[in-house]
Amino acid sequence: MAAAIASSSAKSTILQNPSSNFFGGSFKSHCLQQKPRNKSRDSLRLVVASANPTTATTSSSNSSDGGRFYFNFTGFPFPLGPFLNRRTTRTEAVKGSIWLFEQEQALGFSSVSTNIRMTVIKLKSGGLWIHAPIAPTKECIQLVKELGAPVEYIVLPTFAYEHKIFVGPFSRKFPRAQVWVAPRQWSWPLNLPLEFFGIFRSKTLKDEDLSTPWADEIEQKVLSSPEVGIGPYVEVAFYHKRSRTLLVTDAVIFVPRQPPECISKDSLLASAKNGLAVKILSKGKEVPSEPVVDNKMNRQKGWERMVLQILFLGPSNLLEPNASFAQMSQKLIVSPIVKTLVFSKVPEKVRDWIDRITRDWRFKRIIPAHFAAPVNANRSTFLAAFGFLDDLLGEHYATRPKLSLLFASLMGKAASYFPPDDMKTLSSLDQLLVSVGAVKKTVSGRRR
Repeated sequence: MAAAIASSSAKSTILQNPSSNFFGGSFKSHCLQQKPRNKSRDSLRLVVASANPTTATTSSSNSSDGGRFYFNFTGFPFPLGPFLNRRTTRTEAVKGSIWLFEQEQALGFSSVSTNIRMTVIKLKSGGLWIHAPIAPTKECIQLVKELGAPVEYIVLPTFAYEHKIFVGPFSRKFPRAQVWVAPRQWSWPLNLPLEFFGIFRSKTLKDEDLSTPWADEIEQKVLSSPEVGIGPYVEVAFYHKRSRTLLVTDAVIFVPRQPPECISKDSLLASAKNGLAVKILSKGKEVPSEPVVDNKMNRQKGWERMVLQILFLGPSNLLEPNASFAQMSQKLIVSPIVKTLVFSKVPEKVRDWIDRITRDWRFKRIIPAHFAAPVNANRSTFLAAFGFLDDLLGEHYATRPKLSLLFASLMGKAASYFPPDDMKTLSSLDQLLVSVGAVKKTVSGRRR
């Protein structure tokens, strides 16, 4: 559930909260700053989002478990696994320019896993710009070094614990690299300084900052929403101009039909077992208890169950996940957790951010930090994923002059539809967090 949980301010309240940096990890935080702008959107060409097929490679250290060893037992209240062994895969997203590094990430001792992604861009200087570093295992560092270029910059684009935890240990592997972090970093339950988590001498990312050393090649826009709850939600989006690639952390996702390469067979089969969660969510149906055989069908079932638990926390039916999974996969969406616990609280801030992104950046692919990537998607597809904002802000697509925006709005309403039965647990959690003051119940900057 790490992907979903790493996406919301409330999530940081219940799941992303940092603990300590004792075992090679780092910590978690958050921050931001932004200039409001009100401009109309351009005419945008509509395309269908799809995951781009890539071939994963691994280093020569794969044969040795030592190359994948990483002791991580931090995270409050749930530690993030795997605790001892993390496989790293590397794919080339844009030839000679952008590489994706992925590892499995599990939620505590559960059978729920997803992938966590680090993106590496080669700059014109010949150096590497690293977005959201992952666990610096020997295998991972070897795969980075095989690119044959020095690491110049290490970037933390969010407050989220699951991405922050590795910044300190990763930067120590490349001591000459500059570390840049999203603004207004904070932590919960104790708001400790970044140094406590091994992040030293870092510089702060600023909204639309033209003074960064990579500004000629990579632009940035910051989303900061202090109104969300006990701490602000912060995410920095980046645009690599030469490849026309948009990089986000948790803003949008694209759930693939098949599980990511980095998720282990054992994790998938463990998820396919009919445990307590399946029995609770079986809607009174008889739950078989026979052993799980290792085959393609059971691995797929395990992946579908993982996805639904990550997206909904408590989906309506884990015994037969096919129907709900089909509705959530193979399209660009905002995660139900992020939509419910974060973006629905501050729709004006989010609308301003995505409007600035689509107005200024003509991207043709998106690389999120979880699930599938790269995703073939343009500005209309991106806007469609945020179609739910229209209802929250009282906007109506009929008033928009561009036909492409009409289609984007209609697609957005479809993309934003989540099965009501699956949303019950998440909605109840939202009400609980609002009642205890962990998140605010706001729309358009006003209390409902």
